[in-house]
Amino acid sequence: MADSSRWTTHGTRRMYASSWVNVDLDDVEVPGGQRFEHHVLRFPRASVGTVVVDNDATLLLWRHRFATGLWGWEIPAGWSDEGEDPADAAAREVLEETGYRVSTMEPLATYAPMAGISGQIYRVFLATGVTLVGKPEAAEADRIEWVPLADVPKLMTSGQVPDGPSVTALGFYLSTR
Repeated sequence: MADSSRWTTHGTRRMYASSWVNVDLDDVEVPGGQRFEHHVLRFPRASVGTVVVDNDATLLLWRHRFATGLWGWEIPAGWSDEGEDPADAAAREVLEETGYRVSTMEPLATYAPMAGISGQIYRVFLATGVTLVGKPEAAEADRIEWVPLADVPKLMTSGQVPDGPSVTALGFYLSTR
């Protein structure tokens, strides 16, 4: 028996492809029979992020994002390479972006940040046991700081954490730990 509440995809046309993002035009049919073309963003690599916690503080990057024109705090994040374990990718991104090596990684949340238009799945980890072992890559952030966890809700409600994956990861951590 077919699930009458699911959309049906009749075909996909790739409109644009790069190593960062693919834009597809899917021929879809919604329950009730209406059929139309729907744009879908598909990402060739999995996304990961990490809430790094030590001594009641979290490690955040102050960054400018040219696409939105916004400055804000973000968690370390990036992509998994082909075949790379997501936890290993998240730990690598922490090291590249902050200069800190983490010794403990545990899954925190897995979610679809743009479920209505993208197939992207985002995996967030909690990292503890940090050691400063190097310098971050220069282009990663304007500054990197340990921010008291008690200050994070105010930063989020005042718009100083405009990055969706960071809002989700920090909000999930604060509400469950």
